[in-house]
Amino acid sequence: MKKHFSLVLFLLLSLNAFAQDFSLLTWNIQDLGRTKDAKELDRMVDVMRDYDIVAIQEVVAKDPAGARAVATLADLLNRTGAKWDYRISDPTRSPSSYISERYAYLWKTSKVRLLGRTYLDDVLADSCDREPYMAQFQLKSTQDTFVVVNFHARRFDKEPEAEIRHFVNYPNRLGMGKVFIVGDFNLNESHEVWRPLYTQGFQPALQQTPTTLKRKCAKGQYFNYPIDNIYFPAQYVEIISAGRIDFVQSCDSLEEARGVSDHVPVVLKARFKF
Repeated sequence: MKKHFSLVLFLLLSLNAFAQDFSLLTWNIQDLGRTKDAKELDRMVDVMRDYDIVAIQEVVAKDPAGARAVATLADLLNRTGAKWDYRISDPTRSPSSYISERYAYLWKTSKVRLLGRTYLDDVLADSCDREPYMAQFQLKSTQDTFVVVNFHARRFDKEPEAEIRHFVNYPNRLGMGKVFIVGDFNLNESHEVWRPLYTQGFQPALQQTPTTLKRKCAKGQYFNYPIDNIYFPAQYVEIISAGRIDFVQSCDSLEEARGVSDHVPVVLKARFKF
């Protein structure tokens, strides 16, 4: 009996040692491609470089500047000591060119591989102002496969919940439960629209944590609304850490920080359960 217990303990410890941590960052980078200078791009790279997968919203779609900015970010990241790859979506099939955007993914090739192609979710193109951008990744060490759904919802006064209510179908549609829904949802994690996903075992990385920036500090505070998040399948994932990256730090830096974006990134570090 003692030998059996020791063997089980050894196997559990071995599996835990084999488990690979991975990290995911999501960021709405306001008008990426239209207004960013070299200093601001360098600042983005300093934030992204420590994470394995980066999902970006609000890449400019009206002209090639947005795609060029993502390519520049990938090039700068490749100079930080790790090899990165990237994909950029087509413009979303939006009701108006004024709200159409691109999305992007960047990832460390030493940690994860992309499986198949990335694609805009045509099934939701008529239901969403900006249909989600899909990517399937695989951890290189454990072979765990998962899907990231990258999304930028319509404005809060345009009922983003009418778009989000479709997300409950993703595990069934994709044929897997390991789905991460990330982005800017223009509503917080306590909205009732999330309840069906919570019933399925999803949880938010952040709770009551503002992720947007005010134009000016008020009583020393520069954070505004809690609308960016990562929704993860808790039955499959062990969370190591989660949070927002406050690259502002002080009211004196707010104006300069808003030149990068009016949102801060949301991050999640996790490993898959055996």
